[in-house]
Amino acid sequence: MTKVTAYMVRHGQTYLNMYNKVQGWIDSPLTEKGIQDAKSAGKRLSKINFAASFTGDSGRAIDTGKIILKANPHNMNIVSYQYPELREQFHGYFEGNDLNQMWQFVGAQVQETTEKEVLTNFGLERARDLIHRADLYNNAENNAMFWERLDHGFDKIRQNTHDGEDILIVSHGMTIRSIVDRYAPKLDLGVATKNGSVTKLIITDDDIDVEYFNNLGEV
Repeated sequence: MTKVTAYMVRHGQTYLNMYNKVQGWIDSPLTEKGIQDAKSAGKRLSKINFAASFTGDSGRAIDTGKIILKANPHNMNIVSYQYPELREQFHGYFEGNDLNQMWQFVGAQVQETTEKEVLTNFGLERARDLIHRADLYNNAENNAMFWERLDHGFDKIRQNTHDGEDILIVSHGMTIRSIVDRYAPKLDLGVATKNGSVTKLIITDDDIDVEYFNNLGEV
């Protein structure tokens, strides 16, 4: 069985993160803190001899990945890929809106008013379906659409890696937390994925094992 060790990092803080806006497929630049988030991750990961780097195709993920690899002494030998399959979930009509207002609108379907209430009482996967149902334009991803895309992304990673390799993945907060929620639910304690945090995955031919989640310390 092929085993690949992946260090999955959430991109650094962006301006839309700072302004508490919904940010899925839309993008915004890294803040100064966001650049420091990426540099901190790069320093903590600098001793890992990465064979390849995989990022989503948003600027914030690409820029974070470049900053991380710049700190790695093996960076000249690291092949980089950019996959749209590794994007954050798509919120459709709600993209760019105030985050709290979105959850008030979405939560009205189930008599809840906050993100915490919706996610605690209905879970991440049902919440995606609620966002899809509330989207006036019917563009937001539902749970099935999200996982079809993300599973395809992991299949592409498997096709471009080899047994025993260490790889870097740079992705997004809800995407990373959703992976943890599905494959290691005991590690999901209801805390958002932190910018610049590392989540360690063991990717096999047909499964994913999560060793730790949301780590801001030594890897």
